[in-house]
Amino acid sequence: MIKQLLLNEYKLFLIFFLCYIKCSAQQNFANNEEEYLKRENSLVKPYQSSSMSIPYWDFTGSTMITNDYIRLTPDLQSKSGAIWNQSPCHSINWEMHVNFKVHGKGKELFGDGFAIWYTRDKMENGPVFGSKDLFSGLAIILDTYSNHNGPHNHQHPYISAMINNGTLSYDHDRDGTHTQLAGCEAKFRNVDFNTQIKIRYENDVLSVWTDIENKNEWKQCFSVAGVKLPTGYYFGSSATTGDLSDNHDIYSIKLYELEAPIIHKQDRSQIIPEALTFEPPREHKDDPKPGMSNVKIFFLILLTMLIVVVLVVIGIMFYQKHQENSRKRFY
Repeated sequence: MIKQLLLNEYKLFLIFFLCYIKCSAQQNFANNEEEYLKRENSLVKPYQSSSMSIPYWDFTGSTMITNDYIRLTPDLQSKSGAIWNQSPCHSINWEMHVNFKVHGKGKELFGDGFAIWYTRDKMENGPVFGSKDLFSGLAIILDTYSNHNGPHNHQHPYISAMINNGTLSYDHDRDGTHTQLAGCEAKFRNVDFNTQIKIRYENDVLSVWTDIENKNEWKQCFSVAGVKLPTGYYFGSSATTGDLSDNHDIYSIKLYELEAPIIHKQDRSQIIPEALTFEPPREHKDDPKPGMSNVKIFFLILLTMLIVVVLVVIGIMFYQKHQENSRKRFY
């Protein structure tokens, strides 16, 4: 009996001890995250200061600031918005967490998507998801618009990375596949919870993870070595809509400096962005010609029927007039 009581007490003590260790580890992890959080490169609530500006950040275009999120574009046609960090990033190794949501009323057709940037230039509008083409730096592209891209061998939404030294142009017709570093499919649109993407750059290795299944765990999208990025560039995010649209919302952007041993000793502020490898480009295929919708077909048939009716009426009137003239000549 005494042995059983001692055994139960030992088990209880062991359970409490393990719980204590786990809670301490979680607390230490949270403290470490806060310790390495670069506040001047991060965006967290509350967004606005008393002057209606966002500390450390600029925004442009259709961007709307609310108490809960930053909406880069509303679910309306032909909108473009962006938000850019004012402080350049001087960390060689870093990790960024972006909490976002893409949603809209479109069920089958929607677009276009948004991008997360680390580039030399900021606040420059353009055709690449609301920002400039021929950029210098890194783009992580979350593309939702599959209708205009032709029959490629992946589904949408799709996440891809592009490294640019200022000479490469993003080709929308090919989803940028001729300059794509890597990518993966990711069903992040129109879910009932916030989604997250993690971008990690450590010792020339670029890795991307997603948390889009509401499981509170990261799933790797891709990891690529041989990626060289300079320090001193700017983080930002932009989105655009065209004939199709979506809400593109940013909830938070958190940048962490990684405490990793530096394997390259050169001045990283002077290097040119480059990647040693690219995915092989997929075959270019022209966009399929858009077919007519049921509404357009209905109105075309209706117009054709009206034209036929008008021609029949004109023909009857002409025939009756001809008959009347013939009777007059007979009498």
